[in-house]
Amino acid sequence: MKDQVSALVDEELSLEDSEYLYTAIRSSETLSDSWTTYHLIGDCMRGSPIFKADLTDRIMQQLEQEPVVLAPKAKKAVYKTPTLWSVAASVAAVMFVGWMVLQQQVQTHGEAAPAEIAQNVASEYLLAHQSMAPSNSAYYIQPASYSESEK
Repeated sequence: MKDQVSALVDEELSLEDSEYLYTAIRSSETLSDSWTTYHLIGDCMRGSPIFKADLTDRIMQQLEQEPVVLAPKAKKAVYKTPTLWSVAASVAAVMFVGWMVLQQQVQTHGEAAPAEIAQNVASEYLLAHQSMAPSNSAYYIQPASYSESEK
């Protein structure tokens, strides 16, 4: 297979075989290394300047030579005290209002029985005196203006 790679580099391989060999070179690491080596040999024989095809080593060396930049530690989130105080004040206000409402409810439940008794007494009074009340609603209508004779 390396002979075919060498023939491909020297442009001595047919077009049909070269297509198959290109796919084989892309899939095989050993054939890819042979391809690179044969091209370097050809460049040396022709006297061409040699360029390193694999730049990763050079880039890694440059990265190692760069100074290390130490970044400051990330600050923790600082809670703002005015926000905390406003939340605490809101909670205290809600608790105070709730306590006041609860106190009023306790007092109203204690006075509910006398109101019911007073309402029952008023109902009995109205039933007892219903016969004396006027039967029509004209009794409640009063004139808006008076004449001299009506006074």
